[in-house]
Amino acid sequence: MKPASFVYHRPADVTTAARMLAELGEDAKVLAGGQSLIPLMNFRLAAPEHLVDINHLGLDTITMDDGEMVVGATVRHARLLRDPDVAAVHPLVAEATGWIAHAVIRNRGTVCGSLAHGDPAAELPAVLALLDGSLEVVAWRAGRLATRRVAAADLFVGPLETSLDRDELAVAARFPLLGARTGWALDELARRKGDYALAGVALTVTVDPGGEPVAGRAAYLSCAPVPVVMDLSPAVAGGADLYDLVAGALDPTDDIHATGAYRRHLAATLTVRAVPTALARARETAEVPA
Repeated sequence: MKPASFVYHRPADVTTAARMLAELGEDAKVLAGGQSLIPLMNFRLAAPEHLVDINHLGLDTITMDDGEMVVGATVRHARLLRDPDVAAVHPLVAEATGWIAHAVIRNRGTVCGSLAHGDPAAELPAVLALLDGSLEVVAWRAGRLATRRVAAADLFVGPLETSLDRDELAVAARFPLLGARTGWALDELARRKGDYALAGVALTVTVDPGGEPVAGRAAYLSCAPVPVVMDLSPAVAGGADLYDLVAGALDPTDDIHATGAYRRHLAATLTVRAVPTALARARETAEVPA
């Protein structure tokens, strides 16, 4: 399959890219990793008249700012997976990246591209939602470059749909660091390794200085039109059944891959399996008395 004809643009800087998107309007798409856009174009499910390439704008940085890891728009999945500094600073993001598709996809796919695509079966949207992260975006407004941050809770509004305006350009994703005495885990199940998950969960567990669990939080993928964030504290801290808590809160629909009931059971089972891992990691950082 081949895409429909389009005009290729290579802006010199972010400001120029934002102006292009404003001027070209709905006929333009941003090209970063292209791992979602290009297949859609090849199947003629998308036919933008203009592609605005942002791969040469210096957006391939990973920095720290005010307790958050800031990942630039053209940072590839593979870089997060290989970078020892990322694994040390934000092990949950590093671990989640390893679940994304296959090596070939990770070599070109970008973090911000995954978030802007808004696939409810993708790992990084769930992680961003779990952490209450945000997306930095810019746009050309009233003759100047305007910036804003979009919280994960406001970003994902439906399957492959976000709250971003068509002329807004995502320039960075902000992942808050894990808090003190907090462990993490991520688990999912797919028909084949690298396929979209039938269901998956990313979660955190926080313990007190003595190592006892006091809070838990989870985000689910492939269980709803957007990532579902849930408070696990009633079960993690005792007093409620973890499986029943999750199964009672999720309401997936049937599709050609699995029934809603199976996805619900799978999500609850994965949570029960993942919590001990997160708890053990949390206790490794706690000041447990001898």
